[in-house]
Amino acid sequence: MREEQQRQAAVTIRRARGPVRAVVLVLHGGAERGRAAVHPWRLAYLRMVPIVKSVHRATARHGVEVRLLRNRVRGWNAPGLDAVRDARWALEGIHADHPGVPVVLVGHSMGGRVALRVADDPAVLGVCALAPWTPPSEPVAGVRDRTVLIAHGTKDLITSPADSCTFGSRAETVAARIARFEVSDEGHAMLRRSPVWTRLVCAFTLDALGLPPADGVLTGAWTRPTAERLRIPL
Repeated sequence: MREEQQRQAAVTIRRARGPVRAVVLVLHGGAERGRAAVHPWRLAYLRMVPIVKSVHRATARHGVEVRLLRNRVRGWNAPGLDAVRDARWALEGIHADHPGVPVVLVGHSMGGRVALRVADDPAVLGVCALAPWTPPSEPVAGVRDRTVLIAHGTKDLITSPADSCTFGSRAETVAARIARFEVSDEGHAMLRRSPVWTRLVCAFTLDALGLPPADGVLTGAWTRPTAERLRIPL
């Protein structure tokens, strides 16, 4: 326990070009329970590195800084919620470094659940949740008045596409905007069609920050009828 308490979460920062006008905070996946340290070579963490690099390339010229959080331990660990505590710590660091700057959250798997929870931070504009872990009991209050994009692989056997669709239906009552994409022939690791996931994240980040779109992947997504908007095939 003493060793665990001494562990520190870590943040890798990719700087904006010029003054920082916004920050993207990226959150990796994990497990329901686990006290093992998250090393830089853990796959859940490494999975987010290419996405971080792509978002940075797409946004740095607009004054966007991108941060990748590495949690202290790999588990969600209710009731202590270690992953949520680490994300709030990372948000505090953003506020200290860049007061008043808007934030976009991107999270995969457990990190998606964390992002949906900590979206209640006043600086957060929107959440991009990739293959999120959203059990039926997951509250939607965190995304009130936020822009939310959910993407889930149709062949995901780790987190439930049906659960994220149900979460989207419940969150629609409080979110400012919400859309959900179903990535066909894709599992949890986002490896079979990795360019599709990256394209969605970059497009969402630009959209949430009110920046010029890189392509039209989100065109019309926010205004579709509910039944279509929560099951957009891709």
